[in-house]
Amino acid sequence: MHSDFSRCLSLLRQEKGISQRAAAKDLGISQALLSHYENGVREPGLAFVTRACDYYNVSADFLLGRTLTKDGTTIVSPEELYDYSTEKDNVLHGSIVATLNKKLLVNSVSVLFDLLGKTGSKGAIKGAADYLSTAIYVLFRHLFRADGTQNEDFFDVPTSGFTSGIAQVDMICSKTSYIESLEEHRKEKGYFPPINHDLLRENYPGAYQSLLQVVHNAGVRITACMDYRKSMK
Repeated sequence: MHSDFSRCLSLLRQEKGISQRAAAKDLGISQALLSHYENGVREPGLAFVTRACDYYNVSADFLLGRTLTKDGTTIVSPEELYDYSTEKDNVLHGSIVATLNKKLLVNSVSVLFDLLGKTGSKGAIKGAADYLSTAIYVLFRHLFRADGTQNEDFFDVPTSGFTSGIAQVDMICSKTSYIESLEEHRKEKGYFPPINHDLLRENYPGAYQSLLQVVHNAGVRITACMDYRKSMK
């Protein structure tokens, strides 16, 4: 059975706010057996999976880790994805700074993926998406664990692996895949959309300004790091 099952079973119980003993009683099994299921020591039969789905009001696909939605639906087209940027006055609560930086990054990523989409390189698109997804994962997980009280079973990657930097390894692999895919595309097809200041400003009149700001800010930070390293020699 999928390894996500035990983790999901445990998280659903915690989300429901009940003890393992109470859940076991409601599900008609012993607490020891439920503990084995939640810790991946034993695998349940189909009858238990069905009862657990009814008890927690989720689909079997969700319980088995095959979908991220509790009702079992999957995203089949971009139109189905929620787009927060389209909401009117979507200022993040309590922080204009957070809203400003969010818009700079969202606009910049939009330009990046639009350009990647025009190349037609699926490998490069996936590499970029994987790299950025892991970067978000790292920042979110650090925030999640910042107060020191959260149960990190929410995440697949063990705490020891995360703190040792395994996510950064994934980012390096994703970046490598991205670069290799672009190089392969250059050799096989050779087409890349024209990228220059005038055309980008014309094609992305609003978003390109954000990209310029992000590029500038990153450049300042990187240059400062380089200057600091030189001063230490």
